[in-house]
Amino acid sequence: MSIDFDSYDTENFYDELIESPGVPRPGARILVERIASLPDGDIRNRQKAAETSMYNMGITFTVYGDDEGTEKIFPFDIIPRIVEASDWEYIERGLKQRIQALNLFIDDIYHEHKILKDKIIPEDMIHLAASFRPQCVGLDVPRGIWCHITGTDLVRDRDGQHYVLEDNLRCPSGVSYVLENRQVLKRTFPVAFEASRVRPVDDYAARLLAALQFLAPDNISAPTVVVLTPGRYNSAYFEHSFLAQQMGVELVEGSDLVVMDDFVHMRTTHGFQRVDVIYRRIDDDFLDPKQFRPDSALGVPGIMDVYRRGRVALANAPGTGIADDKAVYAYVPEIIKYYLDEDIILPNVPTHICADEKEREYVLANLDKLVVKATNESGGYGMLVGPHATPAQRAEFADHIRKNPRNYIAQPTLALSRAPVLVDDHFEGRHIDLRPYILYGKDIYVMPGGLTRVALKKGSLVVNSSQGGGSKDTWVLGA
Repeated sequence: MSIDFDSYDTENFYDELIESPGVPRPGARILVERIASLPDGDIRNRQKAAETSMYNMGITFTVYGDDEGTEKIFPFDIIPRIVEASDWEYIERGLKQRIQALNLFIDDIYHEHKILKDKIIPEDMIHLAASFRPQCVGLDVPRGIWCHITGTDLVRDRDGQHYVLEDNLRCPSGVSYVLENRQVLKRTFPVAFEASRVRPVDDYAARLLAALQFLAPDNISAPTVVVLTPGRYNSAYFEHSFLAQQMGVELVEGSDLVVMDDFVHMRTTHGFQRVDVIYRRIDDDFLDPKQFRPDSALGVPGIMDVYRRGRVALANAPGTGIADDKAVYAYVPEIIKYYLDEDIILPNVPTHICADEKEREYVLANLDKLVVKATNESGGYGMLVGPHATPAQRAEFADHIRKNPRNYIAQPTLALSRAPVLVDDHFEGRHIDLRPYILYGKDIYVMPGGLTRVALKKGSLVVNSSQGGGSKDTWVLGA
């Protein structure tokens, strides 16, 4: 018996592929019909072939502290998530607006801080943020751009509305999986892929390189760009090496770079070579032991002084983390209104700031209904999903909130949209999110699609790979 969607149950969630039993959404019709026409066992064989390709390509990530070993193949489901052209046009406009406003916000915070003087955001919200960098006050960044590469996490609620869940403006990861997933899926469903007029993502590396080269000092006609990695034990090392290889630039560690004569140089077999642009994949704290953590062996001593003089460009700029602090996130609608005089296009998830006494009391009284997040954590850590937590876990989080309210926000539990995944001999719905990638160079470019992350555990709302999530290819359809 072939596998089809006739018995697939959306269970009253918004499903990205199936409108109702046996009825695909318009953009998914070609794919669903193609899957239904496959002979018995063929879809499972295609899933196995895709997993083998992933294994052979070495598409892995690292889970720290995992007893089973550090390297894992990133789980992958071959049924793509499909985004209609009209949905994408709305998402793209919303993301461009958001990045433009957040860039202006970061620049203001480290210069005039007008938004604080005008009391749009409480000063303590900024100065008590773990991601605020006093070392960046007064810093003039190349081309006035702070956030060159952003990964913004989107979710869709039961009513079909998209929301921004969080912004990642420091070292957002995952784009390598997008590019590799696409290569695998083009081979898995070549007929449906071609017929669906899927917008390409293959030019991302070229666009990334162009955005990085745009940052180089004016007098450099052929800038030298490098990718700075913490090393092969980092969870995203596969991505660092992949992107360097795709852009045709050197992958370096901190020990490969040295500050000489007020410039950054790279050690090569032919001697030292000047470096003009660094795509850094290490956190601010480890970037320069003279400015940040003195015990860091991952960074480059003196690099911040060279950066301040405009003799090297860093992407993303140090200090951008202030704009992805989860408490600052709650103010993004006000940030957009303040800098652009526009209403927000892509709304935030309603957010309760625990630093506010009234909101904190509401959160503590409703922990069984809310998702609580630590403002300085990522990867699904430091989070409580209230409805799925035990009374003991809720009590523990209540204690954390009372001790350090600035460090927590809370949001309602959304009924995240779902998409079908292949489970043995049938399809089941699993919750998903979407991380599009935005490049800010000469202009703002939004990759058509992004990383669709899947909560592979039945009923789970946590999509992070470190918490048992996987991924899908994302097909954005042409207009």
